[in-house]
Amino acid sequence: MAVSVAAHSAPKNREMFAIKKSYSIENGYPSRRRSLVDDARFESSVVKQTKQAVLEEARLKANDEKELDIPNGENSENEEEEQPEVDEQEYYVEVEDNIYVKPVEGPSCNNKPSNDDDKKEEKKEEEEKEKVGTSEDSEMTEEEMILQNAAAVSEEAANELIKAALVVRLRDGMGALGRILKAVETFKGTVIHLESRQSREKNIQFDVLIKIEMARSSLLQLCRSLRQSMSFGGMTVLAENNVNVKAPWFPKHASELDGCNHLMTKYEPDLDMNHPGFADKEYRARRKLIAEVAFAYKYGDPIPVIEYTETENKTWGSVFKVVKDLVPKHACKEYIQVFKKLEEEKIFTPERIPQLQEMNDFLRKNTGFTLRPAAGLLTSRDFLASLAFRVFQSTQYVRHGNSPMHTPEPDYIHEMLGHMPLLGDASFAQFSQEIGLASLGASDEEIEKLSTVYWFTVEFGLCKEENQVKAYGAGLLSAYGELLHAVSDKPEHRPFDPEKTAVQPYQDQEYQPIYFVAESFEDAKEKFRRWVSSMSRPFEVRYNPHTERVEILDSVEKLEALVSQLNTEMLHLTNAIEKLRKPLL
Repeated sequence: MAVSVAAHSAPKNREMFAIKKSYSIENGYPSRRRSLVDDARFESSVVKQTKQAVLEEARLKANDEKELDIPNGENSENEEEEQPEVDEQEYYVEVEDNIYVKPVEGPSCNNKPSNDDDKKEEKKEEEEKEKVGTSEDSEMTEEEMILQNAAAVSEEAANELIKAALVVRLRDGMGALGRILKAVETFKGTVIHLESRQSREKNIQFDVLIKIEMARSSLLQLCRSLRQSMSFGGMTVLAENNVNVKAPWFPKHASELDGCNHLMTKYEPDLDMNHPGFADKEYRARRKLIAEVAFAYKYGDPIPVIEYTETENKTWGSVFKVVKDLVPKHACKEYIQVFKKLEEEKIFTPERIPQLQEMNDFLRKNTGFTLRPAAGLLTSRDFLASLAFRVFQSTQYVRHGNSPMHTPEPDYIHEMLGHMPLLGDASFAQFSQEIGLASLGASDEEIEKLSTVYWFTVEFGLCKEENQVKAYGAGLLSAYGELLHAVSDKPEHRPFDPEKTAVQPYQDQEYQPIYFVAESFEDAKEKFRRWVSSMSRPFEVRYNPHTERVEILDSVEKLEALVSQLNTEMLHLTNAIEKLRKPLL
């Protein structure tokens, strides 16, 4: 039996290991490239896979406990707390193997044995409810009362499909998530989106947000059913009109980026047979070791040092020399200037891979950007949210030595040679932050559009310099094959227009057939700002560099404080201009 339990727990351990990982979202390499748009769309499939995995875990757990004669439930060591049988007075409906929920409306459930005692008991309960009110009604939130009143208007209103969001607080970890998803299925609902975060409440492990679509009456039944379970520490429902609340959760302080670690499980050497390191056990073990360093990192920690091997430094050197040869002719002037500065400060050398901490110190001094280690691929929403705080999530592992000029996923060489030089330029750093700020509180559709803009700018962007096309995209500057293709006459070059760029289909198997060319960084920023102003988000945000906090500008008081601060800065600028105009004595 021990072997059986271990075999069943293996998939669970792998799934939970995946859920806890964190990744970043860059690439730019020929053949089998990833796309930011693909990342945004992939999040929905992750939700579906997670649901299936959790349900399978619940089945395996139930089967294991059944074989071991262990009662299922929170008090499994107590013989008196066994799962109830259907012939008890307070019966349950089985919604999954050995998983039960109470029916919320007894008369409508026709699978309960009927007898005179039951009818008398039901009548007695109804009389009691008429006297003191139902416990369900007394616990209902204002939102649920609104739903109940709307459902009572007519049968059509009760059966109308609506979209809603549930926030459920889990006491005992993700094991209870399977019960929620099965209950949604039982009440004929559809899960649209699911995400979880560690809870800050005492005795609560996770807060889970579930966006669903179901009939209004079924939603009420689901809420009552979930509230009766001791596995949950509470439940809140947001109806259709309140799913996009005025201030939805997103990180407000740089420290909260510790919670932005939703996983994208693509292109891992353990899972992708086409990955160069798939058959190399030593390489995979090395990747896991470096990943664990990133998993353990928290806000305020010093960035851990990675002692790179001779092979890794050799791989870096071969790519560095190719990039350096191409930079003077094909890179934008901003990239060239910072690249030279990095060489002057001995951060960029062909002999060794720079440490993340020394690059972090360089960026902080020049543009205020900082770095934090990531184990790989983050969701688009979490990665873009980091940029809002001028924080770039960077991998620290190096591509496989057998494929120095190609990697199927972002690696440290791509981060260093592709992204870092331009993050050291003030104008580009501001543009990157503005994309991040626009993502805070954005809808899923808008995140996909922002990801597409990021894809065609920060990753594969081109700009004009003296009537010549130059590259500023990190995916181009760290992948010489597509760089030479992008600046040639083969692809189509279109003027950068965020509205059109955001919906442009992309090519993820071959080189891009279309690239967008900005007149300048300043022109790109101005066009981007105008486009962002048309987004559906009902509030504006600003980043306060003194507190490392994002402030929501949603009240007159906040706006007045900001105007006062801006007036003070304008006074200093005016004084500076007047002093410069005065002739020197």
